[in-house]
Amino acid sequence: MSHVSEAAEAMAAVAHTITDDQLANKTPCTEYDVRALVNHLLFWGPSLAGAGRKESVPQPATSESEVDLAADDWRGRLLALLDDITSSWAPPSAWTGETSMGTPQTLPAAVMGDMIIGELAVHGWDLAVATGQRLELPADLLAHLHDTMFAGVEQGREMGMYGPQVAVPADATTLDRILGLTGRDPAWA
Repeated sequence: MSHVSEAAEAMAAVAHTITDDQLANKTPCTEYDVRALVNHLLFWGPSLAGAGRKESVPQPATSESEVDLAADDWRGRLLALLDDITSSWAPPSAWTGETSMGTPQTLPAAVMGDMIIGELAVHGWDLAVATGQRLELPADLLAHLHDTMFAGVEQGREMGMYGPQVAVPADATTLDRILGLTGRDPAWA
């Protein structure tokens, strides 16, 4: 099983148990409540899947704040999207060459794939803690994610993907170290 599929499965497990009355809950991702975070995932998810296939996927609007994709059967659409992301990144060819998320800027496909693993894992955690759940990720995925995030965290911070680093104890879990790197407080409640 690939790290993309492991991260997608973990997010799907969380999504299965989110109730509609939890959509207004705040998340550790300060600009999003649960509904807005689901909207963010549904807005960008087709581009994440397209990147694995090296296809450019047009956005449904000029900005994610202009659409509400978290209405009606948001859960079914999110689960189908997670399956699509997983299948698009399953072939070894997805990880070679260059790709993009529908923008003119391209990145090495392996870098983009690792960014997607991080997106699914960290936002999966955001959704889990916002709805009183626990995100379960395998140790090898966490080790891989820590190494790839640590290598690119400053670039990610410059791009606005991560907030200022949050200090964590020296004996913190790998997940807590990843969360601290991305600017999240692992003790958020």
